[in-house]
Amino acid sequence: SAGARPCSPKYFGRDAMVCVCSAAHCDALDPVVLPVPGTFARYESSKAGKRLERSEGTFQRSPPPPGLLLTLNVSVLHQRLKGFGGSLSDSAAINILALSPAAQEHLLRSYFSEEGIEYNLVRTPMACSDFSVRPYSYDDVAAADYELEHFKLAEEDLKMKV
Repeated sequence: SAGARPCSPKYFGRDAMVCVCSAAHCDALDPVVLPVPGTFARYESSKAGKRLERSEGTFQRSPPPPGLLLTLNVSVLHQRLKGFGGSLSDSAAINILALSPAAQEHLLRSYFSEEGIEYNLVRTPMACSDFSVRPYSYDDVAAADYELEHFKLAEEDLKMKV
């Protein structure tokens, strides 16, 4: 269901906190709404427990007092943004698959739905990475296999990523 649900915090030692997502509860955000022209929205997270807390402000048209000055020139664009996302590595897939189906649903909604952080891209490493439980490639043979006759996906790809 849409709408904000508070974080269920878990603390790990000094200054480390995460929001716990389980089959019974997962925190959620209000849907993202663009601010009116001339204003901005800021989302802040903190060690004190803020999690993507939204606040709004107004751009100043007059010079500010001395100090830090940020000038935004909206007529100059340097790049297009395709979206936001994360990596689906072997270790991420192992941990997601270890959850109950209900917890998996909450987790995926918290990343990809309007009530979550609305990821729209995923990067999947080819073959093993630093986050694999073993080293492997797609052509693990001793001799040079330039024709890729022994090429095949690994068990990790078939079970966890594809």
